[in-house]
Amino acid sequence: MHAEDDGPLQTQATGETVMCYHLHWKRGDLDGVMALYHPEIQYSDLFQNRVMGLAQLRDYVQSSMPRDPDEALEHSDRIRMDGNTAFIQYRITLRGGEGLVSFRASEAITVKDGLIWRVNEYASLVHEKPTDKNAGIRPAVSRLGLSPRQLSFMANDLQQYFQRQQPYLDPQLDLQRVARECGYSRNQMSYLLNQVLGQSFYRYVNQARLQHLLNALDSAMPAVRIDELAFAAGFNSLSAFYSCFRQHTGLSPKAYVKQISLRARAQDNA
Repeated sequence: MHAEDDGPLQTQATGETVMCYHLHWKRGDLDGVMALYHPEIQYSDLFQNRVMGLAQLRDYVQSSMPRDPDEALEHSDRIRMDGNTAFIQYRITLRGGEGLVSFRASEAITVKDGLIWRVNEYASLVHEKPTDKNAGIRPAVSRLGLSPRQLSFMANDLQQYFQRQQPYLDPQLDLQRVARECGYSRNQMSYLLNQVLGQSFYRYVNQARLQHLLNALDSAMPAVRIDELAFAAGFNSLSAFYSCFRQHTGLSPKAYVKQISLRARAQDNA
């Protein structure tokens, strides 16, 4: 670092460049972001153990940019400046899990000649659920090509796909099909579920089936058997259904239905 880089004028110039860069990111202005990279840019994504130059950055930036105004990204501190370097901290909350699943991330950005010359991006999972003991060996993140921001998009895509298409109603649903129809590889989807959201694929699917069944119970005719609703919701095994039901509600299906009936009678008599 040169001596003149430490002065207030350098800090101000760094702030202007980084703020412009930050606003282009926030607006999803791909060309604006790319125009701010120095020809000798080195972008280090340490979560993926990956270093990129200018030639590799366009696809990376495009896949990481916000898709909508309510993106689940929260800046946890103001942008701090020190000479020709700026520091940004933020949290990325992933949709699609049970409870809070998020990454804490930070970027150290170095400016040279009024352009972004170095970016070191760090990220760590700050709330990870217990993983399925039967889950496979964790694949290398660097091979999967997933930054924390891309994992957030992926979790949201998965959630939207289940809500809109209801693929869980098919008892033959498998991970390969879900990954393909969401636009990801099987390994990427497996990593999201097992290592980030802390659920096996079948647990995730059965929870969606169970929620569908519980919603159907509210409007089901008294003559409809709960076993029939289970098969209609996509369960292909009564034992799996009973296990999932008790784990989620703390009751057997019979006890749960009885509880609903008693509650309905109490409301009628009120």
